[in-house]
Amino acid sequence: MTIPEKLLYTKEHEWVKKEDGQVTIGITDFAQSQLGDIIFLELPEVGQKIVSGEPFGEIEAVKTVSELYAPINGTVIEINVDLEDNPDNINQDCYGSGWIIKVELDGGLDKENLLNHKNYGSMIA
Repeated sequence: MTIPEKLLYTKEHEWVKKEDGQVTIGITDFAQSQLGDIIFLELPEVGQKIVSGEPFGEIEAVKTVSELYAPINGTVIEINVDLEDNPDNINQDCYGSGWIIKVELDGGLDKENLLNHKNYGSMIA
């Protein structure tokens, strides 16, 4: 199971990467392995506000449908349009080409609700 050190994680199995006031969000290697083959995503529109702890979309796999939860407050500035035709990019490269959305932060990161790689690794062990 891959858990990159440079990312932050949520208890809902999303990862967060902050760069220059924006945040990239995806699901973790653990999450994609538990879901199985991902076949569809329902994502927010660019410009939509997301609220930490609230659902912002859904991910559908062969096994199940799960909600995606916002790890931060902000405004969606980009969605990964490649996932529309190739949702399995998440299964192949969840930390790279399988990223889901990019968000402009509204305030700072709420680090109380985010885990470092060691704490996330302990949670899923």
